[in-house]
Amino acid sequence: MHIMPVVTAVGLSALLFACVEYGKPPEKTTGAHDYNDYCAACHGPTGKGDGETAAGLGKKPADLTTLAARNKGAFPTTKVMAQIWGYAGKKGKGVMPDFAPLLEGDTVPYDGGDGIATPTPIRLVELAEYLKTLQVK
Repeated sequence: MHIMPVVTAVGLSALLFACVEYGKPPEKTTGAHDYNDYCAACHGPTGKGDGETAAGLGKKPADLTTLAARNKGAFPTTKVMAQIWGYAGKKGKGVMPDFAPLLEGDTVPYDGGDGIATPTPIRLVELAEYLKTLQVK
């Protein structure tokens, strides 16, 4: 009787199933996906500060569609990313949640407009780039 080939085949099948089922790469995220999951509740689906939970907040969420207009027509990428990541110096004083855990992981060199390519979490870059698409012309 040849038990070893049968055991090996069963073992390999189980291992293959485990790899396919549990070894899936993480779901690809985008700036739009992260915005909808983490920002839209307060800032609204179009970024105007009119999300479902906005009325219950002590301070109205910012209208994200006018960030460039309020900055002489230039989108303030570095400032926006600093605010999202919590480096704006207001943590604990504002109502923005702490997004730092979301932004851990892979980084990319990113020039936020100052000529310096800085290692930046890719999801932060994707979110800032998505916010650029919400700007009113």
